[in-house]
Amino acid sequence: MLEPIQPGPPRAIRNFAGRQRWSDLTFLHWPAPVSRLQLPPGLQPDLWEGQAYIGLVPFLLSYRGLGTFPETNLRTYVIDQKGRRGVWFYSLDADRLAAVAGARLSYGLPYFWARMSVTRSNGSIHYRSTRRAGPQRETDIVIKPGAAIAKPTDFEHFLTARWRLYALRFGRLIQAEVDHPAWPLYEASVAECRQTFLDEGRPLIAHYSPGVDVTASWPGPI
Repeated sequence: MLEPIQPGPPRAIRNFAGRQRWSDLTFLHWPAPVSRLQLPPGLQPDLWEGQAYIGLVPFLLSYRGLGTFPETNLRTYVIDQKGRRGVWFYSLDADRLAAVAGARLSYGLPYFWARMSVTRSNGSIHYRSTRRAGPQRETDIVIKPGAAIAKPTDFEHFLTARWRLYALRFGRLIQAEVDHPAWPLYEASVAECRQTFLDEGRPLIAHYSPGVDVTASWPGPI
């Protein structure tokens, strides 16, 4: 049975790992042919009206002991063999080496160490990133948050409200869960979007959120 799309988590975290703060998030999305999505066995694309989406999400992450630092992830949306919805990350860049090493080891996530910044000016937010090692990737993105979205649509929840991540650790598919309040979503206009993660130009869809406090679980088997 397919898990419903919903603005809140389907259940409370059972295997508590820690708390984080995600702030100044921008969700940039492009439609993508299903044939382009590379997924491990056990996962299939989660589609909206037959269409797959790829997201590029820059933000600030705050974690006790590591401080606050920028992160950017490249992702798509998936369904596991039990019908549960989640996120598959193609890559995650972070400007904190300890976080990169820890997430690679404990969660099996494809993190990379990058030189990054998030700055505000004249009501706009500027995200910059250059990877220090691994396949070269860069971003130079400027967005301007707009009006608050009083009642997000099911499609907006589909793109942003994800309560589970999947990863390959030592060749085995694992999962972890997250719990946080419903996203406060805002419209966003993209003034500049230069990035080398995807061949596409400007994103078709953009949303902004000032952020939420997040609880995460330890990873475990599917």
